[in-house]
Amino acid sequence: MSDKAKAILEANLAELEGRLQRIERDLDEPHDPDASERAVQMEDDDSLEGQARLVAREIASTKRALDRIEKGDYGYCVECGEQISDGRLDARPEAALCINCAKKG
Repeated sequence: MSDKAKAILEANLAELEGRLQRIERDLDEPHDPDASERAVQMEDDDSLEGQARLVAREIASTKRALDRIEKGDYGYCVECGEQISDGRLDARPEAALCINCAKKG
C-alpha cells in the first residue's frame, strides 16, 4: 500500500505546488489603476489568499504523509496508533488520523 500511496501523494503534491504557484502568480499581478476595477481585484486577491492558505495546508499535510511513509508509520493514526482503514486512506491518502480520532477532533 505504501508504494501506491507514495505515488499518489507525490502526484498530489506536484499538483498542489503547481496550483499554489499559479495563485501566487495571480496575486503578483498589478492592480488596475481604475478605482472600481481595483476594488474588484482586491476582493479577488482576498479570495486567492484564502485559497493559497488552504493549498499550503494541503501541501504540508501531504508532505507529512510522505514523511510517515519514509519512517514506516504511514497508515497508523498519529493520535491513538490504530491502523487507519484502507477506505479512509483511499479517500484521503494524507490522512493522519483514524476516523474515530478525526471525529473527536
